[in-house]
Amino acid sequence: MADLEQNKQTVQTFFNLAFNDKQPAEAVARYLGSSYTQHNPQAPDGSEAFVQFVSGFASQFPQLSLDIKRVVAEGDLVVMHSLMQTSPDDRGTAVVDIVRVQDGKIVEHWDVLQPVPETAANDNTMF
Repeated sequence: MADLEQNKQTVQTFFNLAFNDKQPAEAVARYLGSSYTQHNPQAPDGSEAFVQFVSGFASQFPQLSLDIKRVVAEGDLVVMHSLMQTSPDDRGTAVVDIVRVQDGKIVEHWDVLQPVPETAANDNTMF
């Protein structure tokens, strides 16, 4: 059970450092494994590619924020549900990140993104 909690903490800290603190190189140095497989079709594999991708995104949206709502771990996978906003006025995007952790390091990543709509067919939020 301790490994699951540690994996959750690793993933949360990695994403906070990379996106909220705008320090993707530091996040990579601390938390990425020697290989990093990326399943987002807009981002290449590898740690340097991650740094370039996040740095470019953050420079395009300097008010970028990631609000982590929940984190679930099972086996070597961590699932994180977040609200990503490019500015305080942005309705945002619901993001589900799936991360594989091996020996305490992040080695693989998938994500699914859905824009937060202006109206909904129900009174529930996406979070």
